[in-house]
Amino acid sequence: MRTVITFGTFDVLHIGHINILQRAKKHGDRLIVGVSSDALNFSKKSRNPVYSEFERTSIIAALNCVDEVFIEESLELKGEYIKKHNADVLIMGDDWAGRFDMYSELCEVIYLPRTEGISTSQLIAEIKNYGEDIINSLIINVNPV
Repeated sequence: MRTVITFGTFDVLHIGHINILQRAKKHGDRLIVGVSSDALNFSKKSRNPVYSEFERTSIIAALNCVDEVFIEESLELKGEYIKKHNADVLIMGDDWAGRFDMYSELCEVIYLPRTEGISTSQLIAEIKNYGEDIINSLIINVNPV
């Protein structure tokens, strides 16, 4: 049995997340996903995720391509997570290319292309702008000039 492991925040789930998880699963028989803890996410991005780590792990666990989910507490523990889960393959998005090559002693390391034109940061910005546009139009309609 070939075990694949991958990691991510998986906040505001979108098609890019689904694509990389489905493609990761094709590299093995079992897909294990480490979801960044709230604290780890804040340390990486200087903001809290939209959804809590409990909600994000529940969402990822509900996907039929995912076999197991755990909370990733630290970037520095990736090697330990690989060993603990007996992973044969580490899959990461190509935006991380080269940054996890040191784990090639423990397992195969593969960087998959990201889905073009979509990111969580982009979605959050678009939702925020959309909300501001609605509020502004309400203010204009309530207080006509």
